[in-house]
Amino acid sequence: MLHSPPDAGSTSARMYARARDAEAFATRVVAANGLPEADAAIVARCLVRADLRGVDTHGLQYLSHYLKRVRSGLINPRPALALEKATPVAAALDGQNAFGFVTSTFAMDGAIGMAREFGIGLVAARNSTHFGMAANYVLQAVEAGYIALVATNASRAMPPWGGRAALFGTSPFAAGAPGGSEIPYVLDMSPAVAARGKIRKAARHGQEIPLGYALDKEGRPTTDPNAALDGGVVLPIGGPKGSAISMLMDILGGVFSGAAFAGAVANQFEDFERPQNVGHFFLAIRPGLFVTEEAFRARMDELVRTVHGAPLAEGFDEILMPGELEGRLEAERLAHGVPYSATDLARIQAEAAAVGLAPLEVQETPFEE
Repeated sequence: MLHSPPDAGSTSARMYARARDAEAFATRVVAANGLPEADAAIVARCLVRADLRGVDTHGLQYLSHYLKRVRSGLINPRPALALEKATPVAAALDGQNAFGFVTSTFAMDGAIGMAREFGIGLVAARNSTHFGMAANYVLQAVEAGYIALVATNASRAMPPWGGRAALFGTSPFAAGAPGGSEIPYVLDMSPAVAARGKIRKAARHGQEIPLGYALDKEGRPTTDPNAALDGGVVLPIGGPKGSAISMLMDILGGVFSGAAFAGAVANQFEDFERPQNVGHFFLAIRPGLFVTEEAFRARMDELVRTVHGAPLAEGFDEILMPGELEGRLEAERLAHGVPYSATDLARIQAEAAAVGLAPLEVQETPFEE
């Protein structure tokens, strides 16, 4: 196979944790920092699912960072979220600077509820914070039986095509559709060549980044992750195409919702003076609108089988659906444990110690099924 695997963690020594243990551990630590247990469980579930799917740049390694923002008063641990209906199928949501995980799960649940009754549901959220792996909310809809589109904006990281100063975020675009007996379609893509999380991770581990990921602050290509992070920018996929997708995410997530936009979203890693005001967009569609739901699922299965059975190009031994590789990794890690590097694990365990809780139980080797 010539496809790229999900980011599976540091190549340094790893320790393994059961996903259920990691989720329960994170729930306890987050709740100890002031969140209601139900909301803490949402945060934990979203972080650990990112780790399960190999998106560890959005996983439990950032627990300490999120909790620092809670303790700084920049993430509201106890929002009173409520949909503001604009029409029977559309609603706004003031995230009240809550965890983006909590705001987004609530928003998608609202979109699904409208779609269940009317066939389609849309929620646009403002005053939110970083929502982690976008696939969390796509999977929330798909697993409930709905088609989904998810967008968010983000802090400055990428220039508009032809520029060298950061303006738009590495704002992901995500979508999904349920299948029948075959796997669902799950797309979660950044318009950037590489997420900033990968660059930060390389910096933490003293590794270079590939040429083509980023420019330094002088607009020169660089393999130094610190130069990329110190006033540099990440680059869009496909040149003007990736730049235009990022702009669309800013329109849907920011302009449309009433959130910050055009570079005004605060950087969660650098700005501890003001809330982020991230904006999100959630669309849920009932699949049985124009054909029956049974027919839709059968047609999706036919699509998947057709894709899998397409003739192979030289050098490939299979064709994968979007999200299929991540789904395989999730199944593997559910069976054998989630790997964490020693560096990341130390920060995770320190958060438990700070609130007097027991550490996450880990072992040096993968678990047996």
